[in-house]
Amino acid sequence: MSLTRREFIKRAAAVSAAGAIGMKNPESALAQVADVESGWKWDKGVCRFCGTGCGLMLATRNDKIVAVKGDPAAPVNRGLNCIKGYFNAKIMYGKDRLTQPLLRVNSQGEFDKQGKFQPVSWDKAFDVMAEKFKEAYGELGPTGIGVFGSGQYTIQEGYAMVKLVKGGFRSNNIDPNARHCMASAVVGFIQTFGIDEPSGNYDDIEYTDTAVLWGANMAEMHPILWSRISDRKLSNPDRVKLINLSVYKNRCSNLSDTDIIFKPQTDLAIWNYIAHEIVHNHPEAIDQEFVDKYTVFAAGKVDVGYGMRGNPDHPKYSALERETMKKQVSKVLSEAEGKTLAYLGYKAGDTLENKSAGDAFKHWIIGLEDFKKGLEPYTLDFVAELAKGDPDEPLEEFKAKLQMLADLYLEKDRKVVSYWTMGMNQHTRGSWCNEMAYSVHLLLGKQAQPGNGAFSLTGQPSACGTAREVGTFAHRLPADLVVKNPKHRAITEGHGKLPAKTLNGKPGSHYTKLLRDIEDGKIKWAWVQVCNPWQNTANANHWIKAAREMDNFIVCSDVYPTISAKVADLILPSAMIFEKWGAYGNAERRTQHWKQFVTPVGESMPDIWQAFEFAKRFTLKEVWGEQKITPELTLPSVMADAHAMGYKDDDTLFDVLFNNEEARSYTWPDPIGKDTLNTMAEGDKRKVAGFEGYGYFVHKYLWEEYRKFGVGHMHDLADFDTYHKVRGLKWPVINGKETEWRFNSEYDSYVGEKSPGNKFAFYGPILKAMPAGNLAGPVKGDKVQLANKAKIFFRPYMDPPEMPDNKYPLWLVTGRVLEHWHTGSMTMRVPELYRAVPDAVCYMNGGDARKMGLAGSDSVWIESRRGKVKARLELRGRNTMPKGMVFVPFFDERVLINKVCLDATCPISKETDFKKCAVKVTKA
Repeated sequence: MSLTRREFIKRAAAVSAAGAIGMKNPESALAQVADVESGWKWDKGVCRFCGTGCGLMLATRNDKIVAVKGDPAAPVNRGLNCIKGYFNAKIMYGKDRLTQPLLRVNSQGEFDKQGKFQPVSWDKAFDVMAEKFKEAYGELGPTGIGVFGSGQYTIQEGYAMVKLVKGGFRSNNIDPNARHCMASAVVGFIQTFGIDEPSGNYDDIEYTDTAVLWGANMAEMHPILWSRISDRKLSNPDRVKLINLSVYKNRCSNLSDTDIIFKPQTDLAIWNYIAHEIVHNHPEAIDQEFVDKYTVFAAGKVDVGYGMRGNPDHPKYSALERETMKKQVSKVLSEAEGKTLAYLGYKAGDTLENKSAGDAFKHWIIGLEDFKKGLEPYTLDFVAELAKGDPDEPLEEFKAKLQMLADLYLEKDRKVVSYWTMGMNQHTRGSWCNEMAYSVHLLLGKQAQPGNGAFSLTGQPSACGTAREVGTFAHRLPADLVVKNPKHRAITEGHGKLPAKTLNGKPGSHYTKLLRDIEDGKIKWAWVQVCNPWQNTANANHWIKAAREMDNFIVCSDVYPTISAKVADLILPSAMIFEKWGAYGNAERRTQHWKQFVTPVGESMPDIWQAFEFAKRFTLKEVWGEQKITPELTLPSVMADAHAMGYKDDDTLFDVLFNNEEARSYTWPDPIGKDTLNTMAEGDKRKVAGFEGYGYFVHKYLWEEYRKFGVGHMHDLADFDTYHKVRGLKWPVINGKETEWRFNSEYDSYVGEKSPGNKFAFYGPILKAMPAGNLAGPVKGDKVQLANKAKIFFRPYMDPPEMPDNKYPLWLVTGRVLEHWHTGSMTMRVPELYRAVPDAVCYMNGGDARKMGLAGSDSVWIESRRGKVKARLELRGRNTMPKGMVFVPFFDERVLINKVCLDATCPISKETDFKKCAVKVTKA
């Protein structure tokens, strides 16, 4: 019985799809597939791409992955994958995969920053890496080094790097590129509920009557969830409503009942309009019992700036750039802002001095009447005129859409879920926008229930599990602990077997500030892992130039020669997802583990191995002595306490952090890993750098130590072995049972513990003792205790710092496409995906193009105050642009659109606003 490869793929796909939907397959088809699959070993895995967290089944033969299919037992995707998901194996086998360390050297083979890359041994790579680290550390101390991490770290990788950087090097300069995608969502959760991550889960899709997409092109960015929404909509089209709010029409428009095309930044005004409708025009819609019992009202400062550099006269910025940068210090209020900030006594034309840029997080409790007063300007007439994004749409039609949107939220028996991704998060007021979403849901009592809730979707496979839960952010520690809190530092030191007062209490630099610090010479050594900062960060011209021209040393662990690898001084080849054990945490709090499937390619090695081997090059006396952080903060020497704990001066960070007695108690072999590769524990057939394994189960040790942080503290995770027997579990996991909806007593056992007898309890402990005041600010007095309560925020509309003008008349928005993921470093190596979308194009409105004398497929320059790039013009296709706007995706390093983007951020979350800046387009 023989099949061609094409016939087999078609037959196997049909069999898998039929199985996923419960259809019986013909015996002949099953027999043919079984014959070809003879000798294959199947096991479960997790998709390498977005934060949906789809389950995979992967087949290996002869130490190579030979097939990938959706896992029918996975509750997230139920046997389906998107187009990227089916190529999880091919991303590992690109022709230009990095397979050995590469160092810039001169003709004598010595390191030279202006030299050419040449292969070196792992020992030589680590020796030079450590030498350059010690130079920077000796000159600048813990703040002189930095690590660019990622929501693509496995959970164990992230925890290992937190231990090494924060515990070993006493530096908080580690931050993930998740800062670019969901930091604003984190602030929304923390400030509103006192704890991070969504209360609901993906099953809300099947329970809700209404899905409202706020800047979430789910059809392309979360296609498996879109398939579930499509099924829900098409199964009951009359009852189920789908509303798509966006700044341009996209693939979600094909199924939506209504598109609401709004002007960039005005989503915040639309949220305020809905809240205005509730409290001013339809108070009967308020769930008064819920509001009185479980919530308070809150407000915050407005003079917070836009997360740009505080010095608008920075010498490395041009006069054009400074035109926008000066608004970080002060700005003249527009007509719209004169109305939205009138509650503070401002009017149009006034100058707002941004004196609270360093205190943007501050907020306080207000009363209902103050809340209503703040919302007074947001009438239908005002918001419609401000927010209408398509100049060709009649104002009355747009008004009717806004009214319909509000009516859907207000309808008493209608369930509503609000979904958003980067449209709301990548926003100079992204934290405010997130908070206003919760405000509307809390006012209506439509939160933390099946089919009711506000739900932020993430963009990376473990942005929740690693960036947020592990705490790889510059200000965080595991399980929502923070570095500023002495008690939190003490807990972390205890779990990590560190001497008291080892940890640094001053938060480090966030992702964009790490690049600014390199440009300013404040960081002279940086390690890039699982990310691509020199492509994925706005205003990239600055960072590329600084990386190559400043006195610094940059290491990039990567799998392909990305832009970040090319600007580095040392490249370390990393193992990919299925070449190592690992775990991810997805957007619905689901933690999923997988085993190592195959041996890493070439001399590539896991990121954890790289961290461990680097840690061997530092003795305790080199890093745990007294360290001056700022003129006001000096970290004490902890060597006396280290001696008391049995540590010696010449013990290495590897010995103490990763090779201690507890670690070695997790012996290998282990039953859970029977017949499974484990490069970290036992080495592999390659014997790279003579490595034959550490002799213990590294991943299990890191997991079990890490999970101690959450058990009993509302972040409970199951033990290592359990996750290898199930298709993931949504935390908190209590007595082996996952939590479907948090804060709701029907599903969450913590509610009964924290607030016995109540249906809801918003039990997050953070920011639950707050001052009270009015819209102008807090007043002196005792703090209000907010145990088990959520906050309903008022946050006003404000303009973005850069808007179209005569010189740069168009809005630019950036994003992704279905076929490629993030900077394209993996998907552009897959021939099928590359052929489908070989380059990034500039989508534009046809009327604008004709007006400028441009035609489809023309080469054009997209230029801002910061730089320009060339792309091919597209006037049709998947996106329909309104007049005045262009869209360019960021996956293509040949169309490096982040050279054009503005590095403004939300002042609270520090998340970059990639969704709006001013550009001009001209023929190339």
